[in-house]
Amino acid sequence: MVTELALRDFLIGQLDARLHETSERASRPPPPGRPGGERVPEGLRAYGQSTGSLFVNVFPDGRVLAAVLRSSYDAKVTDPFPHDEISPAQVATLVRSGLSNEPRDVELGSLGEYRVVAKQMSNGGVSITGLPTKDVTDTLWNLGFIFGGVAVGGILLAGALGAVTVRRTMKPLDRLAATATRVSELPLDRGEVALSERVSEVDTDPRTEVGKVGFALNRMLGHISNALSARQASESRVRRFVADASHELRTPLAAIRGYAELTRWSGSEVPPDIAFAMGRVESESTRMTGLVEDLLLLARLDSGRPVVHQPVDLSRLVADAVADAHVAGPEHEWRLEVPPEPITVLGDADQLHQVVINLLGNARTHTPAGTEVATSLSIVDSTVTLSIVDSGPGIPPEILPEVFERFARGDDSRSRAAGSTGLGLAIVAAVVAAHGGQVGVTSRPGRTEFRVVLRAG
Repeated sequence: MVTELALRDFLIGQLDARLHETSERASRPPPPGRPGGERVPEGLRAYGQSTGSLFVNVFPDGRVLAAVLRSSYDAKVTDPFPHDEISPAQVATLVRSGLSNEPRDVELGSLGEYRVVAKQMSNGGVSITGLPTKDVTDTLWNLGFIFGGVAVGGILLAGALGAVTVRRTMKPLDRLAATATRVSELPLDRGEVALSERVSEVDTDPRTEVGKVGFALNRMLGHISNALSARQASESRVRRFVADASHELRTPLAAIRGYAELTRWSGSEVPPDIAFAMGRVESESTRMTGLVEDLLLLARLDSGRPVVHQPVDLSRLVADAVADAHVAGPEHEWRLEVPPEPITVLGDADQLHQVVINLLGNARTHTPAGTEVATSLSIVDSTVTLSIVDSGPGIPPEILPEVFERFARGDDSRSRAAGSTGLGLAIVAAVVAAHGGQVGVTSRPGRTEFRVVLRAG
C-alpha cells in the first residue's frame, strides 16, 4: 500500500510536469503555415502535443473552441487536424470546476478522467489544457494486481511451508496418539494382561515439549502395567484358590450327601426330628454341591481356557431345555418357537445347554405361577439370536445393571427357596463371552427379555 501510494505521487508528479509543458506549448503562437485557423484551439496546432491531449479556448465574447487530439502528427499533417470534438456538457464541466494554474482531476464522462490546468490568454480569454490520467490509473491497477498476486502467492507459500512445518512438528504427537490408541484397544478387562506398548525413545526426550509428554506417558504406562500385573496376580491367586477349594469340596460334599441319603433309605426307624435334620443336611449339601460346581466352572472360564468348538444343534438343545423347564415348572406357561431348519453353532454343547437352562430357570424362579415364558430362536445371515421373554413383574431398575454380576439376586427369599446361588446369570455371561457372543437384558413390568447373540457355525 505504501509503495503504491508513493508510486502514484511520483506518476502524478510526472504527469503534472508534462501537463505544464503541454500548457506552455499551447500558449505559444502556432508556427506559420500550420492549418486550422479559427476552427480548433490554438494548443492543438502546436508541435509536440501528445495523443489524448485536451484543449479548450474560452474567448471573452463567449466563443468556445474545444478538441481532443486523436493522434500525434508531424509537419506533413494538413487540415483537418486529427481531433475529437468535446461536447458542450463536458466543456461546461470544465468551466464549472474552478480551474487554475494548479493541476486538478476532472471526470469528463466518456472521455474519462483528466488532469487539467487553466491559464489566461493574451486576449482576455481562458486556455484550458488537460492530459488523461488513464496511463497512471492503468499503471497503478497493474501494480496492484502484481502486488496482489505476489501477496497471494506469498500467503500460499507461507501456508504451505507452515503446513509442512506443523506436519513435521506434529509427527511425534501423532506417534504418541497412535501409542495411546493401541493401548486403548487392548483387552485389559479380562484374561492375561500384557501392557508392553511404550512410546519410542526418540519421542521421550525431556528437553522438548513433546518429549516431556512422551516421557510422562511412558511412566504412566509403566505404572499401569505394574498395577495390572499386581491385579492379575491377585485375581489368579483367587481363581486358583476358588478352583482348588471347589475341587476339594466336591468329595466331602458328595460324602455328606451320600450318608444323608443312606440314612433316609435305611430300613431302621429314625426319629422324626433326626429325619428332618438329615433331610435338611441332604438338601443343603445338594445346594452346596451346585454352588461348588458353579464356582468351579466360573474359575475355569476366568482362567481363559479355550472353549471346545464343535458343531452344536442349537435348535435341538433349546427344545430339550424348554421341555426340561416345563417338567420342572408345570405351573408356568411355556412357549417355544424355532425355525424348521436346524440352527447350528460352534461351541461347547454342555456349556451352551447350561446357558439355556440357567435363563429358563431364572425365569421360572423369579416369576409367579401362571407366568408365560416364550423362547424363540432365529438366524439372520450368520447371526443366531436366542430370546427368552417372560410376562412376570420385571426386574427392579436398581438391580438391572447388576443382573450378570456374581451373587446378584433380585428376591433373596424366593432365590434361596428355589436353591438359587446367584451365579446363574454370571455363568451365562461368562459362557457367552467365551463363545464370542453377547448377552443383554431389557425389563419392564409385564415383560422381561434376555437375548443371547452367537455366531452361526
